[in-house]
Amino acid sequence: MRVTHILRDLCTQPHELLVKRWNWKAALLSSIFRALIFFTANLAAGWRAACGALLAEFAYRSVTSGFYGAMTQAFREAEPAWLASTVAVVLLPLLSHSLELGVHLLRGTPKLLTSFVSSVCFTCISTMFNLYAMRRGALVVCSGAGSLASDLRRVPALIAGFLAAGPLMIWRCIRRSLSVTQTAAPSPARFNLPTDANCYSSSSNAYSPKS
Repeated sequence: MRVTHILRDLCTQPHELLVKRWNWKAALLSSIFRALIFFTANLAAGWRAACGALLAEFAYRSVTSGFYGAMTQAFREAEPAWLASTVAVVLLPLLSHSLELGVHLLRGTPKLLTSFVSSVCFTCISTMFNLYAMRRGALVVCSGAGSLASDLRRVPALIAGFLAAGPLMIWRCIRRSLSVTQTAAPSPARFNLPTDANCYSSSSNAYSPKS
């Protein structure tokens, strides 16, 4: 399915793709990790500020991350994979962090810039990883999906594969370009040189006396 078809379906069938497929796994994991990010970033402003930022982020993400997870899950079926990843990495941060910024501006989170930048970076990386994992059947909530415990057991192997995907793709591109270059390069001209036996034969014939 093309990326444009996914975007069209998200606009025309939001209840089917976002509500029915609300991804509780993404909501749970994202709420925990992002709450810890905001807590750590605001520790310099004191425990009370850090706990307030943690609770605000946890409350916001526990509701919205399920929809963003469902959106990511929709893009796992889109082709080409690189375009689906690019659109998801641009679209999801734009939607999620616009609301996130408003929430923390309203409550007056002290270390907002540090928290916000860290959260955006986490979103870009986590979105690419989630797409990678969801394409392999992990962290999804549709029919036939595994349990959260089984997904978590697969996470180390998925992280290793995700980290190796970039270098492997670069290596394949290099090999492909080298093979194309070798195929396109003209082959060197070949000359049929006479063998030593032929040379001896021709020279002996040239100097043999006439009978």
